[in-house]
Amino acid sequence: MNAFKALVVQQIEDGHVTKDIQQLSEKDLPEGDVLIKVHYSSVNFKDGMAAMENGNIVNEYPMVPGIDLSGTVEESSDPAFSKGQEVIVTSYELGVSHYGGYSEYARVPAEWVVPLPEGLSLKEAMIYGTAGFTAALSVMRLQEEGVTPDKGTVLVTGATGGVGSMAAAMLSKLGYDVAASTGKSGEHDYLKKLGVKEIIAREDLVPEKIRPIDKERFAGAVDPVGGETLSYILSCLQYGGAVAVSGLTAGTKVPTTVFPFILRGINLVGIDSVNCPMDRRKEVWNRLAADLKTEDLLSEIGSDITLNELPEALELIISGKVRGRKIVTFN
Repeated sequence: MNAFKALVVQQIEDGHVTKDIQQLSEKDLPEGDVLIKVHYSSVNFKDGMAAMENGNIVNEYPMVPGIDLSGTVEESSDPAFSKGQEVIVTSYELGVSHYGGYSEYARVPAEWVVPLPEGLSLKEAMIYGTAGFTAALSVMRLQEEGVTPDKGTVLVTGATGGVGSMAAAMLSKLGYDVAASTGKSGEHDYLKKLGVKEIIAREDLVPEKIRPIDKERFAGAVDPVGGETLSYILSCLQYGGAVAVSGLTAGTKVPTTVFPFILRGINLVGIDSVNCPMDRRKEVWNRLAADLKTEDLLSEIGSDITLNELPEALELIISGKVRGRKIVTFN
């Protein structure tokens, strides 16, 4: 194998973190069972944190970030995978303590690798990536908690972000009435294209005083935001409702009481995409290739960037200036 390009983050003496496109060789890659020629990766908030100072994501430097990748198997010591096979890898330690997807080649443990489901292309898999996987897992958990389209409106917070955009599109496709929360007044047309019926200003979900129990408003919610926003959602869920929470962009503290749980029987469901068991992981990807596939909207949600454009995109996602999904394309 010839030298190949990768984005490498490094911490220098004063604690400053650099991110540069470098030439690597196969010997630079960590140990693993499957060598993958990477076709696509994607930009996630976690990747932005991995490339910034005090991000507290990377366990050891130098590191190649990128918690998502899709590509073809170049070599495998595990008989479950063969040369040329199309595969997906997301989460686990990828891009955190194991070189990740921002590289033309990656080598990973076989137990992290998912065969690409029929009905999904390598690029579509990365338009979804961890964000789409998280959104799909959130929607599935709401369904399992009995939140059906006839129960009422489902709220999606952070709706112009990766998880939010995907969740809004999936729920709309399944026949739910979706209310979307955003702080970006210029993105209303984008949200309407995803099928959103109602748009709510972000500040309206953080009233000056959050009551322990408020007027019943939503049958369920997909919340990648957390913080006080989640506190308000809990107070206004309908009886028997559920919220699937997967993020913390509004903070980690959730001031609430037991009242919504014991008086309305609501459910707070945690979504973990990192260590999701492989059987469940394959189930989610299969649904992303089938009934949850928002095929007509993928081009609206995803946009391509090159490896050279990646450093800027990582800064933009941290500052909340990325709409939908940025897809890193390796030619």
